[in-house]
Amino acid sequence: MPYHWITEPNAPTEVMHLKPHESLPVRGMAAFVLATFTLILIPAFALLGTPLLWILLPFLLLSVWGIYFALQRNHKQLQITEVLTLTQDTAQLVRTNPNCDTQTWDCNRYWAQVTKYDSEGPVPHYITLKGKGREVEIGAFLSEEERIALYDDLVRAFKS
Repeated sequence: MPYHWITEPNAPTEVMHLKPHESLPVRGMAAFVLATFTLILIPAFALLGTPLLWILLPFLLLSVWGIYFALQRNHKQLQITEVLTLTQDTAQLVRTNPNCDTQTWDCNRYWAQVTKYDSEGPVPHYITLKGKGREVEIGAFLSEEERIALYDDLVRAFKS
């Protein structure tokens, strides 16, 4: 699961860390770009020694760079973390975005509400936390099944 609870036995604080799932780690991305570069160069070997190679080479290198750039941007966009901290009295959600700015929401735990929008949100099974006059999203980057499980966990955590 891309989220997990960190709780100490007999501790009054519960902490949940949420992070998007990365299906392609950095080493896998490097291997993919290298394999793509190698496979693109195979047809270029037939053109060795001809002026046509120098015409096609910039386009081949541009395509490899485009793949690398797209994968690098995707990796950067996945650097989102959300930390939900539940104490006896308060609930606090801190979201760190890819550009390192943070957004914070907190309220009295007693008044906090967990809401799931099955089809009205930007994603199916959209989950929000309400409190102190604000409604904030949580776990929008998770898959549908993960959001359903997250909703059940949040409801259980806020009731206890």
